[in-house]
Amino acid sequence: MYLPEGCAADEEHRELAGVPEEVLFATKPQLAGGLLDHAQSLGIRAAFVAGDEVYGGRQLRRSIRQRQMGYVMAVRANHMLTTGSGRTVTAAGAARMIPARAWHRMRTGSGTKGTRHYDWAMLEVTSDDTPAGDAGGHSVLLVRRHRYTGQLSYYRCWTPGPVPLPRLIAVASARWRIEEDHQLSKQAVGLDAGQVIRWKSWHRWTAICMLAYIYLAVAVALQRQQDDSSGLDDGLIPITVPELRSAAPARYCHLAAPARPGPPAALVELAPPPPAPRPPSPPTLERLRRDSIMITTNYSCRI
Repeated sequence: MYLPEGCAADEEHRELAGVPEEVLFATKPQLAGGLLDHAQSLGIRAAFVAGDEVYGGRQLRRSIRQRQMGYVMAVRANHMLTTGSGRTVTAAGAARMIPARAWHRMRTGSGTKGTRHYDWAMLEVTSDDTPAGDAGGHSVLLVRRHRYTGQLSYYRCWTPGPVPLPRLIAVASARWRIEEDHQLSKQAVGLDAGQVIRWKSWHRWTAICMLAYIYLAVAVALQRQQDDSSGLDDGLIPITVPELRSAAPARYCHLAAPARPGPPAALVELAPPPPAPRPPSPPTLERLRRDSIMITTNYSCRI
């Protein structure tokens, strides 16, 4: 949970929101380091850590290496690095040094617009985050190029041993699924729609939303297995979380809510119809007309 620096430094806000005293401001890379420590304390091990440009700083990358893990971290175009020949250039400048024959077009998954294909290349660079007593490993710059627009994306990578290009591409592409889950959790279960002002309420809302999204994700996976086993293809794409969410209320609420019993038939048949409204008599209409004129005249006089 990211607490903005302004809120963390505002004592009045902290007291009103119920923020614990031990909770201080921490940057997103610092929070990521804490998550990695917590995962390792639970016995969770991973070969790689992937992150976007926010997490591409040197300090976090060095701490990942200290945990004996590799990383594929996105960096900006102006990120400075040193090539294997000793030249110090930006990531964009290093990409211009890649020869045309070094680019490889590879399939990197499927999206809403079909199969994703990008051009990929990697260039050996000198590591800038070597921990004390550790001089091994392989450091490369991974570059992705859009096949139509030519837009480039850059990834700083380090691995304990040599790794082929498809392996690094698979790690870089795995981060997209996390971003898609984040966006779907907002659209499907309202992760960003919580109108809460208290620290505990913020955590409760987030936990409930994530639990609901986990339920939908598992239900989608089970539905896809059922469709695959029954041979229901018909040329359609697999069911998605938003589709399941839109279909779930109509499917389950209809079965769970029984129809309300109507009134007994005898009451409906024997109840007399309501009397028809009678039109006002001519004297009544004349009195209403005079009252309307008087009211209008008095109102005009007051003005």
